[in-house]
Amino acid sequence: MLKLTPLLLAMVYGYVMFRFSAWRSARELDAKSTALAAPSLVPLLDQLAAALEVARIKVHVYEVPQINGLATHDGRIFITRGFLDRHIKGEVSAEELTSVIAHELGHVALGHAKTRMNDFFGQNAMRSVLAMVLNRYTFGFGGWVADRIMSLHRAGLSRADEFEADEYAAALLTKAGIGTAPLTSLFEKLEHWSAETSQPVPAWFMSHPKPGDRIKAIQKLEKRWAKASDR
Repeated sequence: MLKLTPLLLAMVYGYVMFRFSAWRSARELDAKSTALAAPSLVPLLDQLAAALEVARIKVHVYEVPQINGLATHDGRIFITRGFLDRHIKGEVSAEELTSVIAHELGHVALGHAKTRMNDFFGQNAMRSVLAMVLNRYTFGFGGWVADRIMSLHRAGLSRADEFEADEYAAALLTKAGIGTAPLTSLFEKLEHWSAETSQPVPAWFMSHPKPGDRIKAIQKLEKRWAKASDR
């Protein structure tokens, strides 16, 4: 029993961190979000809703300056104030911002947010176990090594989710009559903005795939659809 105590403690720690992270994230989103009010997006969101056969799509604005979109485990969709401001300034079109919302709808439909929240519990427990084991051989650096290993693992899962959500968004935008062009043009802009504001990060450490890789994936998807329609 004593041999299992560190593992049990790691699992308890992982669960506590999971619950705390979920509570903190939900509290911050509730405190810093408002309902989206952008008339230019209304007809496009109506097109998405019609394609999904739902009455309406509700979107919230997360009041932070970063450029991002996100979906929560309870199915809520957010775009950041930074993204909306780019649209208001004319740097992001209504169609491009709608493609972000379609992407986040993909995360909800594919269950990514719920899966990642559940994974967080297991990953924290695994990180604690790895740190304890590695500390025996790395002279106190076990925690750092475990953090790097789990960061690689989480980044890989996140990139896979992003590609899946892109595919969902491409299909939804096509069905809604908007097409995939806004999605790929947005990725081109994101790649340009990233080059302007940050240092390059190795792809395997990025939680999101490189925009260029995402564009190529959508182009391959369209070619596959074209071949299927010709049959």
